[in-house]
Amino acid sequence: MQNMVKNMTIELDLKGEVCPYTFVKTKLKLEEVESGEELVVYFDHAPAVENVPRSLKNEGHKIMGIEQTGDHLWKVRIRKT
Repeated sequence: MQNMVKNMTIELDLKGEVCPYTFVKTKLKLEEVESGEELVVYFDHAPAVENVPRSLKNEGHKIMGIEQTGDHLWKVRIRKT
């Protein structure tokens, strides 16, 4: 039997949240996500766009992309490992 990885994306809207809550809430949401699944998080707090991906990468997760989608709005794609 092959080990199949699900291709599912979960979204988390953290607009209006600031550090360190952005990291805490992202980490809690990642606990609900299966390994190999992707979590897309929306931020409007610029420091979170640097801090959250760096911290998650240090924990072994893969940052699939960071995209600015508007004025003070970013979309961060994370693959749980």
